[in-house]
Amino acid sequence: MSMNDEAARGADRRGGPVVSASTDAVPAADRFAWWAEMVGDEVMPVTIRSPHAARFRGSVEAVGMPHSQVAAFSFSPMTARRSAPDIRRHDPEEYYLVLVHGSPIRLEQARAVACLGAGDMTLFSTSAPLNCDFLDRGRQTRLTLLRLPRTALPLAGGRGDRLLAEPLSTRAGSGSAALLGSYLAGLPTAARACAPAELSRLGEIGVDLAATALAGRLQIQDTLPAEMRKAALRARIRSFIAHHLGDPELLPAAIAAHHHISLRGLHLLFRDEPETVAALIRRLRLERCFTDLADPALRHTTIAATAAHWGFRHPADFGRTFRKAYGFPPSELRARARASAPAPDA
Repeated sequence: MSMNDEAARGADRRGGPVVSASTDAVPAADRFAWWAEMVGDEVMPVTIRSPHAARFRGSVEAVGMPHSQVAAFSFSPMTARRSAPDIRRHDPEEYYLVLVHGSPIRLEQARAVACLGAGDMTLFSTSAPLNCDFLDRGRQTRLTLLRLPRTALPLAGGRGDRLLAEPLSTRAGSGSAALLGSYLAGLPTAARACAPAELSRLGEIGVDLAATALAGRLQIQDTLPAEMRKAALRARIRSFIAHHLGDPELLPAAIAAHHHISLRGLHLLFRDEPETVAALIRRLRLERCFTDLADPALRHTTIAATAAHWGFRHPADFGRTFRKAYGFPPSELRARARASAPAPDA
């Protein structure tokens, strides 16, 4: 998101790669017009109307990456229309995936209609007329947009157009779409701590997950490039590991079996990654233990119980592994947490 004339628009770059802007930095009388101009510049030209125009409020956090962009929006209920003249005025020839977080949305494009609630997602194109109603439920509309240039999606022959205004659920059990939903919801926060190379990799993961989810809906997964399929599988495995860290039986062999690949195939899948599967599990478990041991609210939970909760079988092994990773024993971290805890009420 370029956010031209940032001082006037109230954009904020303090988040590093995350650019933020809000109508709060604009005079009240100009807020709705500013929002319409910002959407036209940063997404695509549309005609918007709102019963809340006189007291309109909106904000956006955008993460720009080499091949995509993720932007989280919050705004007063409104309608948006993209007509043929709007398309002739400017067409970036891109797809967008929209993920709904709260109030429902009704989106119409290419003779299809999607009625979306929280956790639903759909695809729309900048190259076709569009009607979108952000329904008024007495609260702000919240959504996330993932920009996908057509050249970034290996869906040749206009196959992506077959999914326009087709509802996609990100709820548990929906595979790559569920991972994509989690990715979109958490990216602005994660991006603030990213180095440029890591942010670029995060952008690639988003495109890979989007392509895999869309190809799965079209039942053409086998047509995707092999590396894209591998990247999506790695993302699914990472998510599986994160959700099962507390299981002491979370071993590479069990992970491979769950994902219907051989143990050798699992190791080959992660061969060019910064860490092996076993190292990934160990690091994530240590990070969860560190967080819990540093939390004053959990100071009464023993170190052994904390280690067991996150899958470490033997307290002595945990102590050695923790000291090697952080340079001090877990008891020292626990002591710091207790020292910083507020005194109990009399």
